Amino acid sequence: MPFAVYLLGLAVFAQGTSEFMLSGLIPGIARDLRVSIPAAGLLTSAFAVGMVVGAPLMAVLSLRWSRRFALLAFLVTFLVVHVVGALTTSYGVLLGTRVIAALANAGFLAVAMATAVALAPSDAKGRATSVLLGGVTIACVAGVPGGALLGEVWGWRSAFWAVAVALVPAIVAVLKSVPSGPAGGGDGGAGPAGARARGELRALRRPRLLVLLALAALVNGGTFCTFTYLAPLLTGDTGIGSSWMPLMLALFGLGSFAGVTASGRVADRRPTRLLVICGPALAAGWAVFALAAGAPVPAVVLVFVQGTLSFAVGSTLISQVLYAATGAPTLAGGFATAALNVGATLGPWLGGLTIGAGLGLRSPLWVSALLVAAALVTAAVARAVGVNPVEKGQPAVAQ
Repeated sequence: MPFAVYLLGLAVFAQGTSEFMLSGLIPGIARDLRVSIPAAGLLTSAFAVGMVVGAPLMAVLSLRWSRRFALLAFLVTFLVVHVVGALTTSYGVLLGTRVIAALANAGFLAVAMATAVALAPSDAKGRATSVLLGGVTIACVAGVPGGALLGEVWGWRSAFWAVAVALVPAIVAVLKSVPSGPAGGGDGGAGPAGARARGELRALRRPRLLVLLALAALVNGGTFCTFTYLAPLLTGDTGIGSSWMPLMLALFGLGSFAGVTASGRVADRRPTRLLVICGPALAAGWAVFALAAGAPVPAVVLVFVQGTLSFAVGSTLISQVLYAATGAPTLAGGFATAALNVGATLGPWLGGLTIGAGLGLRSPLWVSALLVAAALVTAAVARAVGVNPVEKGQPAVAQ
């Protein structure tokens, strides 16, 4: 795997830390900016919505630029808005920086996916995808707890400064290591950006690709439905002390890293076998977790296991999206990013509804099981009507 792909993973780590770290910073932000906890929580929602909307829009915009310029533009924008966020005393300005950061993050991920699979061997899209998503999982393991610790010791602004500093080596690395080929793929002579965008959009109409995007959204919805409410579940029903929560979140992140690492090794050669085994196991695991959440030992084990299965299945589905859309490398990355964030928005919302309805802290686990079960049913129906969503990786056409 080219070293530049790992450098892109470093940038994804910094941005992933920013996306998830607010969960530990909300009380300090609310106190400092004199807003309510729900208002501070909107900062997370604003980022998620910006990712969903921004992924396809920024992917289209990036078709006008070279890959290197697009990546640098998105990274520099992300850095600047974090500096502004660290300095501002206005809640409105901070909210605006989260939206802009989400747009930049969405654009970066779209171009980074296309760049990674273009740099990797033609039959190694799964490995390239696992490296990028590995940056997200490392953010869960180290970045998010680290951000929470910084916020506890030096205030929430220090976490924003830390993200900005972490982006500097990523910017230098992209400048030196990423080729300056067109972001939209091809050789740059395929016509104006508008024509290339129309061509990529046509390629995105394939039924297999649409099914894969739906599956990715459902599986990721299940993942983040439980992850969002993991702390109250473990401290409430399971009885684990709140001081152990950073370790529990890191354990889920370690499982996630194990999942993307394992899937990167097999997703290109045996994706069907991986999904046939791990998909049902993931749905069953959420149900077992719901039944066993009252006992600390099985709960702790399942935190790791479900993190592993969730990201093994999720990253394999994303690599299949990139295999299914070789004619639309940049927009495929954009829509894959949007699908992941649709799930990351839908899952916690549904989990919150069940808790609010009085169904208990374990109810998000059942929602996660149902969302993954819905993905399994969707895949089965697609196969029944002649659409096979999962295929072994084949050498892609030139990008």
